[in-house]
Amino acid sequence: MSETLAAGVLGVGNMGANHARVYDELPETTLIGVTDADSGTAAAVADRHDVPALPQSELLARADIVSVAVPTQYHVETARACIDAGVDVLVEKPFVHDVEAGRDLAARAAAAGVTLQVGHVERFNPAVRSLQSFVDDLDLVAMSARRLGPPPSGGGRDSVMLDLMVHDLDVVASIVDSEVRQVSAVGTLADQHVSAQLRFADGTVATVDASRATQQKVRELTLTAGECYVTLDYLAQSVEVYRHSLSEVVAGSSGVRHRTASVVERPIVDNGEPLKHELRSFARSARAGTEPEVTAADGLRAVELAQRIESALGRTEVAEP
Repeated sequence: MSETLAAGVLGVGNMGANHARVYDELPETTLIGVTDADSGTAAAVADRHDVPALPQSELLARADIVSVAVPTQYHVETARACIDAGVDVLVEKPFVHDVEAGRDLAARAAAAGVTLQVGHVERFNPAVRSLQSFVDDLDLVAMSARRLGPPPSGGGRDSVMLDLMVHDLDVVASIVDSEVRQVSAVGTLADQHVSAQLRFADGTVATVDASRATQQKVRELTLTAGECYVTLDYLAQSVEVYRHSLSEVVAGSSGVRHRTASVVERPIVDNGEPLKHELRSFARSARAGTEPEVTAADGLRAVELAQRIESALGRTEVAEP
């Protein structure tokens, strides 16, 4: 490999175009080409970065690493072509629709010595990084995640669980080192607004809400622990920790009232674009031949949880003990 890794993007719609931009900006990578089923889209993104729009086979022959950002139904065949070409590959979330096909991809990549990473970009959000630095020390009781927004302009190909909720399922599952034993869910507006409840084997519970019908963009995570309450805002890239809540009775001219005071800590968050952190991490794993930060197993876990929630809408689903 040369000093920088030759990077390509397969599928340059909204997300893939951002991958192309970041590969062009990172010092670790050199964008060498893009491809897309829509030749006009491929040409527009290629021109923007002064690189060629190439057929997939030619791009794979030239690249060291690639991102797969095609529609989810094409992830398996596209990622398989990358692996068979010996090219390290990051597959955007959701990893796959077919879990067994995803397991086959992981085994194929391992046998070929190819790095296979799944694009759960919120893991690289600086606020999540900050949370990860101290969450293992917490006596965790419960979590709540909200990922809400208006209907997408182009319509969503994947369900709201696989499109939006899967981000938070991945983050929540990465925090709780325990199996999910029970799932329940309710939805409305043709399941464009869904609330899911998870109970883990260690007793931790999580509520995860996702919506394509909310006229405000919300990306929040809260944690309730024995010693504190933590709020995280993905958009603002901020974390606040509320500790030592004290309640007292205060007598005043207007009568007796209760007052509650808390100590609020704001951990340091190194701001930055999550996608840049993600692709930099991917490039470094590919160069070193080390396990990526978000593995195929992580991607499959999130997909399996999303699919359990889809099947649990309107009923309660309990896993085998």
